[in-house]
Amino acid sequence: MATTAANGTALSNVVDELKLDLLTVNHVEENAKKRKEIARTFISDTVTVPTEEMYAYAVQATLGDDVYHDPSTAALEAHIAKITGKEAALFVPSGTASNQIAIRTHLTQPPYSVLVDKRAHINQYEAGGTAFHSGAHLIPVAPSNRHHLTLEDIQENAVVSSDIHCAPTTLIALENTLNGSIFPQSEILRIADYAKSINAKLHLDGARIWHVAVETETSVKELCEPFDSVSVCFSKGLGAPVGSCLAGPKAFIQKARWFRKLFGGGMRQTGILAASAAYALTHNLPQLSRVHTLAKRLQSGLEDIGVKILSEAETCMIFYDPSTVGVTYEEIADRGYALNEPLILGGSRLVVHIQTSEAAVEDFLSVVRQLAQEKKDAGFVYQLDEQTNGAFKDVYVRRAPKVAK
Repeated sequence: MATTAANGTALSNVVDELKLDLLTVNHVEENAKKRKEIARTFISDTVTVPTEEMYAYAVQATLGDDVYHDPSTAALEAHIAKITGKEAALFVPSGTASNQIAIRTHLTQPPYSVLVDKRAHINQYEAGGTAFHSGAHLIPVAPSNRHHLTLEDIQENAVVSSDIHCAPTTLIALENTLNGSIFPQSEILRIADYAKSINAKLHLDGARIWHVAVETETSVKELCEPFDSVSVCFSKGLGAPVGSCLAGPKAFIQKARWFRKLFGGGMRQTGILAASAAYALTHNLPQLSRVHTLAKRLQSGLEDIGVKILSEAETCMIFYDPSTVGVTYEEIADRGYALNEPLILGGSRLVVHIQTSEAAVEDFLSVVRQLAQEKKDAGFVYQLDEQTNGAFKDVYVRRAPKVAK
């Protein structure tokens, strides 16, 4: 009996060491505070969070194992395949996973290269995954019009020769939106025709394709039709907690499922996540029109103050340069954070999302307006100096401060 009691005590000690309670006594209040903070955060649309209504819907999802079969996840995949006009789809943990699995599935026998916009997520923000996972050479191209790649940009940079010193371009990856800018569908169609002519596949990083559909009033199916594979995201501006989907031909998705497992992306009870994505598509996507309106309000307000717009608010993002009014990003961020209800800001990029409040937009503009006035009162003037080549250079001219009378 003593041995049994000792064993019981030992087991109890082991169990006690493993216990963890993540919930605090005031976690409800903490979450409410976080949602309020998110409403005033402009650094990204990845900060969006599930609502109580989304949670209530999600917990009713099926409890299958997605490596084998989960009905709710399968229903989401079938829906994404339908709305993108593809044969099948695959639920994955993230947009990076979706892009990297797509690239690995498309590329079969090296040598090969992937042509992308130099600003693309695949090139800049996926930790060199294309080289690591697929052993592929990336060809990053700067768009000549500084907005989107054109057919001519791609023709100039794609490798189509049999020169053994080069890696042939077998995949072209486009992003829509890219930095919030809409890729013209007419240009995509031209590029798609060219891709077929050189026997290259065409992949779409459509993490924010929902914004394009809403802003241009074009069906997602039409936007995705030219592509061999498409990645879409639920966890950015749509407010779902986790997940993306990769869509394409049935055989392609079957092989992609294999690579998802190989990359460690096979998941178990994903029904809750799939249901959150379904809720986001149904209830949150319609809010993107308001998002675009708010973004345009940000742009017009900054222009009224005299701030230079680097990239216009075509959808949910604006890039701006406050040096035209003598202000730095750091000053704006510090002043915004010092408000009674702080603003969370980064550098040149402002991102509006479905949980951004109108008050946050107005408070941000008030901060910039106040700083600009302070700089003006201190004697700063912004000028454009014409150069010999006809270009213009942004410069500061510091005047002596005004003397109070």
